[in-house]
Amino acid sequence: QLQIVESGGGLVQPGGSLRLSCAASGVTSDLLAIGWFRQAPGQEREGVSCISLEDFSTYYADSVKGRFTISEDNAKNMVYLQMNSLKPEDTALYYCASGRVTPGLASGCSYDRWGQGTQVTVSS
Repeated sequence: QLQIVESGGGLVQPGGSLRLSCAASGVTSDLLAIGWFRQAPGQEREGVSCISLEDFSTYYADSVKGRFTISEDNAKNMVYLQMNSLKPEDTALYYCASGRVTPGLASGCSYDRWGQGTQVTVSS
C-alpha cells in the first residue's frame, strides 16, 4: 500500500518562499510520476507541477512557471516543491500525488493517489 505524506506548508507574506516536502512509503518501485496539485475553497483542483520518475522531465502550470521548482531524491523517495515569489492567489491546500505523465494536460500529469495535503497561505 503506497502512502504519501506532505509537509512544509504555512503562512508566508507575498513575495516570500516555502519549500514543500513529500515522502512516499510502502510500495514505490512502480511509480511513474509524482507531482503536486492544489485546491482553494470553492475552486476546482489545479495541477501545479510534476516530475517523471522515468526520465525526470518536469512540468509546470503556466501560473507557477519561473517561480516554482520541483525536484526529487530518488534514493529517499522524496519530492520537493520550492515555491518562490509567492502570491495571494497561490493560497490553497497543496497535495502531493502519484500518477503518470499525461500528454495534452497543461499540468503535465494525471493522478490516482495523494496525501492529506498541507496548507499554504500567502497573506500580508
